[in-house]
Amino acid sequence: MKNFLKDFVRDESGASAAEYALILAIVGVGIAGAAVYLRNNIENAIIDAANEVANAASAAPDSTPN
Repeated sequence: MKNFLKDFVRDESGASAAEYALILAIVGVGIAGAAVYLRNNIENAIIDAANEVANAASAAPDSTPN
């Protein structure tokens, strides 16, 4: 197991740290873009729902007892 770890650390045939950083940056930009897009959609959905509730409340007959 010890030899395997030494060979793994010395192996330079895989991706370098710079390539991993580039992949991480691309994924991060994608996640950030999706978060902004979803935030806007969720905000609009909540506003629409609030407007529907307000419209329904104003259209409902007065249910207070006489």
